[in-house]
Amino acid sequence: MNSKINFSIIMPAYNEEKAIKNVLKELKNYLKEKKYQVEIIVVNDGSTDQTGKILKEIQGIKLINHPYNKGYGAAIKTGVKNTKHNWIIWYDSDGQHQPKYIEELIKYRKKYDMVIGARQGYKGPIMRQPGKKFMRYLAQYLIQHKIPDLNSGFRLIRKSKFNKFIHLFPNSFSISTTTTLAFFKQGFSVKYTPITIKKRRGKSSVTINDGFKAIVLIFRIITLFSPLRIFLPVSFIFFVLSLIVFTLQYISTQVFNISDTTILFFVFSLFLFFFGLLADQISAIRREINTK
Repeated sequence: MNSKINFSIIMPAYNEEKAIKNVLKELKNYLKEKKYQVEIIVVNDGSTDQTGKILKEIQGIKLINHPYNKGYGAAIKTGVKNTKHNWIIWYDSDGQHQPKYIEELIKYRKKYDMVIGARQGYKGPIMRQPGKKFMRYLAQYLIQHKIPDLNSGFRLIRKSKFNKFIHLFPNSFSISTTTTLAFFKQGFSVKYTPITIKKRRGKSSVTINDGFKAIVLIFRIITLFSPLRIFLPVSFIFFVLSLIVFTLQYISTQVFNISDTTILFFVFSLFLFFFGLLADQISAIRREINTK
């Protein structure tokens, strides 16, 4: 049965000389044991260490070299453009992922468009956890759906669905986050399955700046798919502020007088509300055009 399952594995690699050889060896041994019909595409994203040299010596992979570091998302998109199968698995090259969970992903492929490995236990440095939790809670509020793991890099994706929004996805690490949000907001079927990961080998290239970029991209994606989730709450805040200013002024002066600040807040709340409605209509029309 396994021999009939065809999928592609995309592995971005940037300065992973300490892990890449063992990661590929372990992965290839597992795939051989399971007799999966798989292509492994490794995208060397402009590594400056020995990663490129190591990859040249490894057989049984399709190696693509970026001339310079373009980013994790760019490497994923390069891999997708060069795959021959409709099912794609993202697989990190830092030694965190375990091949045995591939079977957990592909068993759900008939019912879902994307299956994500929700990491249990170790999830990276402690200093990053507050920021990750904030982004996850923000994303859950904006899309109104529970997200066990917002930016897991281990997932199975239907290529035809991914390509619908490939022009929207960033070249940075945030591609994991934006792909998750885009699939949920478009109504594609998404499944989470628990996995455990190992501590990565080598040093992560994710920075605090990547976190800020991810937050901006979350707002960008939600604005594209569901603008009212952003404009309506902000409009309500300014409406409440106008009432507060008016009430405080009345209490202090006992005179029924509408100040310029009250008018400004009230008018701005109306502006945001109607602008949000217009943006929502444009978003709906755009989605209808893209689905035809």
